[in-house]
This record gives sequence, structure tokens and C-alpha cells, in this order.
Amino acid sequence: MAGLSHFDGEGRAHMVDVSDKPVTSRTAIAQGHIKMTADTLALITEGRADKGDVLGIARIAGIMGAKKTAELIPLCHPLPITKVALELTPDATLPGIRITATVKTGGQTGVEMEALTAVSTAALTVYDMVKAVQKDMEISGVRLTFKEGGKSGRFTNP
Repeated sequence: MAGLSHFDGEGRAHMVDVSDKPVTSRTAIAQGHIKMTADTLALITEGRADKGDVLGIARIAGIMGAKKTAELIPLCHPLPITKVALELTPDATLPGIRITATVKTGGQTGVEMEALTAVSTAALTVYDMVKAVQKDMEISGVRLTFKEGGKSGRFTNP
């Protein structure tokens, strides 16, 4: 288990001790998308979904997901998140919705998991709000695209 910080010397899972790490500005950006039919996309973009403003509700859900990450992922630290922003962009070429989450903190560990959770939660909310009209939507491409701050510095995933 060498190199995996969430395991101790005996291979047991543990929460990483970050108490000696400096507090630095940290940012993470994650992306993903949900594919659907053109008709379902039109239902969303034209505001005709029975459950209401799909993109607005999914944006709020993504923010809430980022804030609850430490409750969902067992070894994540609860963090003082200073920013969560979500962009939900309709894309007729998918067809579907492209989702980008940006999360920031000033802390001792990064916000990659919070950004990934925000994207996932937003995509699941889109699914939930229109599943009555299409059950075979596909959530995919969820990945970290950028992180900055901390000992490992900057990471960009093209």
C-alpha cells in the first residue's frame, strides 16, 4: 500500500493527518455530462419539465453536494468551502447537459472530491427531474480537469 495516503503501515484505512500542512488557497474544477435525447433536452431548455427549473435545481443540488462531501466520502475531511460555482450548459451535439463545478477553499487539503461530488450530484438531479420522460439517460465523463494549491501544486487534465 506504499504511496497510498489513506492506508496506514499495516494497510488499514485511516483519515490522513493534515494538521502539519500549511493553510493555502486551493481550487478544483471538475466536469461531466448527461446525455439524453434531443426531445428531452428541449423539454429542459424550454422550461417544460413537470418538476420545474431543471438546471436551476441541479445547480443548487451540486452546491449542496459539494458542501456534504465529507458526509458521503468516508475519509474526506470536512472543509471550510469558500466558493462553489456550477455551470450547466445545454449542448445539442451530445445531446445533453455539460456540467462544470469550481470549488475553492483556504485549507490544509484540497477540494477535488468536492468538485467531483458537485458534478455528480448535479447530473443525478437532472436525471431525477426528467426520468419520467426518459429513463435511459447516461451520466459520464466525470473527471477532475484542474487543481491548484498544496504541496502537489497545479494539475491540468486536458
